[in-house]
This record gives sequence, C-alpha cells and structure tokens, in this order.
Amino acid sequence: MSVSTNDLKNGMALNLPEGLVTVVEFQHVKPGKGGAFVRTKLKNYRSGAVVEKTFRADEKVPLAKIDKRAMQYLYREGNAYVFMDTESYDQVQIEAADLGESVKYLKEGDSAVLPTYQGQIVGVELPAAVELAVAETEPGVQGDRVSGARKSATLETGLVVQVPLFVEPGERVKVDTRTGEYLARA
Repeated sequence: MSVSTNDLKNGMALNLPEGLVTVVEFQHVKPGKGGAFVRTKLKNYRSGAVVEKTFRADEKVPLAKIDKRAMQYLYREGNAYVFMDTESYDQVQIEAADLGESVKYLKEGDSAVLPTYQGQIVGVELPAAVELAVAETEPGVQGDRVSGARKSATLETGLVVQVPLFVEPGERVKVDTRTGEYLARA
C-alpha cells in the first residue's frame, strides 16, 4: 500500500529503504522554476533519529500500518523485558536492544504503548514524564544554597540525572522521558 507525498500527514508511518519512519513535519514547496516538492522531517522508529528528506510532489511512498498496543511492564528476565497486553493478557518478551534508551525509564508495573509492524515490536512510547525513586546521591551540604546548583543522583532504574541539592535518597522525582532531565519532586 502506498500514499502520495501530496497526502502526507503528521504521525503517518512510512516503510522507506532507510527503515520504518513516522512523519514529524512536512512542507509543500512550489519554487518559481522547476517542479514542486515536499520537504519532510522523519523520525526513525527504531533509532529515534530525525532525518530530513525531500520527495518530488505526487511521488508514491510505501505506507506502513502500525498497530499500537497498551502494555504493562511486568519484570526483567535475563536480557529480555516481559510485558503483558492489557486487553488480551498475553505476555511478550522484548530484548533490551529493541527497547533502546526507554529501559532507563521503565519500572515494574509501568504502562507503555508498544507499536508493532507486521507482528514485530518496533519501539516504545512512554508517557512524557515518569516518577522514579532516588537510589543514591550525595547528601546536600547544610547552608549550601547556591541558586541552581545540581548534583548527580542515581535512580532506581540506573538512570543518572542532575538534581537540586535538596533531593535526598529515597525521595521520588519526576523525570522527562524525552530529555532525561529532572523536572520536580514527586
């Protein structure tokens, strides 16, 4: 199944030679000389890399049917993560390599949306922010109130983030899953 580049929409999935991508942004351009073209920004499902690609106007590109399923992360088994489909209760094992950086934000019981293409999981969509407990960090020094001063904190999933000096071990913090930055105390 293919679609014309004139009919592209944001969020559409395409199966290009570069891999499975989703349309982040597109712009139709009609220069004074020459033919019209479509300038796009495409995000690779597997790597998360964003690339710019230009197509001729009305060029046919292969459309990909992506099935998105809400799943709950249950536990880790060796190098695989076990998820449960929240509708059918089927359990699926996914290799850590297929999950990429998102493993740093997953803790047991968390929900995530797993997009699948032709029965194969092609990525993970996490909520914009997650709450994680601080496993270890240096104690804040009494009286050290330098504005904006930060220290490293290791969270329960092994993720290391920069947090304000007042954050103590055992506290829960909110972390942005897109940038990996501390947002607030939970």
